[in-house]
Amino acid sequence: MSYADVNGLRMWYEWHGTGHPLVLLHGGFGSTELFAPLLPALTERRSVLAVDLQGHGRTADVDRPLRYESLADDVAALMTKLGLAEVDVLGYSLGGGVGLRTAIQHPDLVGRLVVVSAPCRQQGWYRETRAEMAQQDEAVGERMRGTPAHQRYLRVAPEPAQWPRLWAKSGELLRREYDWSAEVAALVLPTLLVFADADSVTTAHMVEFFGLLGGGHRDAGWDGTGRSAARLAVLPGLTHYDILSSPALPAAVLPFLTHPAGPPG
Repeated sequence: MSYADVNGLRMWYEWHGTGHPLVLLHGGFGSTELFAPLLPALTERRSVLAVDLQGHGRTADVDRPLRYESLADDVAALMTKLGLAEVDVLGYSLGGGVGLRTAIQHPDLVGRLVVVSAPCRQQGWYRETRAEMAQQDEAVGERMRGTPAHQRYLRVAPEPAQWPRLWAKSGELLRREYDWSAEVAALVLPTLLVFADADSVTTAHMVEFFGLLGGGHRDAGWDGTGRSAARLAVLPGLTHYDILSSPALPAAVLPFLTHPAGPPG
């Protein structure tokens, strides 16, 4: 457990387990602690590198806006500093977008990608979810004091008084339009998309995202040779907010990370 200086940021990272590295990227207002339920299963097979993104957890904020692109550059800079290449990346929600941008912007660093509960364009979120995102600001952050997320933040944040600022900067990020469809369609690395069946991402977008990666365009055939390198898992009985705590998630992720990928579509 340590800090690394990357892109003007003191980024917190921690290692768990042994084996081929898997980078974990947390969701908004979270930290590496969000992955605690997954670590026992993941570290049986993999070495896990969990990081706190800008302004989250133990990584203090700096004087720049939150952007998926710059957060991805931070992750890539940390990987390079640690001498990592072609490692696997798993990101959840905000971290899913950051992981996706890391694969797009730094394809030489990412071997396999797992995107959990995140769309590849803003319109992929449900309308009511986008409306809630648009309302996030310092006032909402103040109202969130005392919640489990705030309590986690207070335990580890270098500057606990920055909690409202994190909400304001996150809201500004989430209000921005984005559509990475063309860049997703150009990806060639094996990618697994994982969603809850009652997620904050629409089911239509799950299929759209999978299709951009080459999945779901034809019958794979009796021997499976017609399938793409992309995978889609929709986990039953879960939501955007409890998917990380379900044993169904590592059960879906680990076979993808350890088994050979199917041939490109």
